[in-house]
Amino acid sequence: MRNVAILLFNEIEVLDFAGPFEVFGVTGRQSKQTRFSEPPFHVFTVAERGPVYARNGLIITPTYTLNDHPKPDLILIPGGGSYLADGTPAGSRREMNNPVVLNWIKRHAERVELVLSVCTGSLILANTGLLDGLSATTHVSALPGMAEQFPQITLCPDERWVDNGRIVTSAGISAGIDMSLYVVGRLLGADVARETARYMQYDYWK
Repeated sequence: MRNVAILLFNEIEVLDFAGPFEVFGVTGRQSKQTRFSEPPFHVFTVAERGPVYARNGLIITPTYTLNDHPKPDLILIPGGGSYLADGTPAGSRREMNNPVVLNWIKRHAERVELVLSVCTGSLILANTGLLDGLSATTHVSALPGMAEQFPQITLCPDERWVDNGRIVTSAGISAGIDMSLYVVGRLLGADVARETARYMQYDYWK
């Protein structure tokens, strides 16, 4: 069983974390013919503090804090948020300058099997330096700003996800579902990914 830690923060985009949570959470659990003796993924949320106030009024209680959680095998950094009316950064654009979050990512990135980002979570990841010299993608609206701020990263605006080996980034919001299914396929095989998508009735996945 692999532990999947999903980072939460205020103004997070709901589907950015909930889509991957569903994918990893239901993988291997739905088929009577499954070859898994136990669920292949244990998914949990982590945050600097709780509760977390997501986009559109959703309130979430994180399972763990950044300083007290099981050892992860995969970490996932979602996105969401932009700027408040007064120009104050919110969501991922605030967290990309949060040393507590950046240090947590860098600390675990050295040990985990995979580091994943969804949407503007790639901005947070970029500010750790982990994407330097690599390729990445993000939400379509964030591409120009990311290109300007991080010229050392090769952006792939037409890709649904970008796999650099240990680091995989996805485009915006619903693309996190696609990336997560891709990761399931990469780790456990294409048949398991298809079975998971079928259970979710996610007809986009072929």
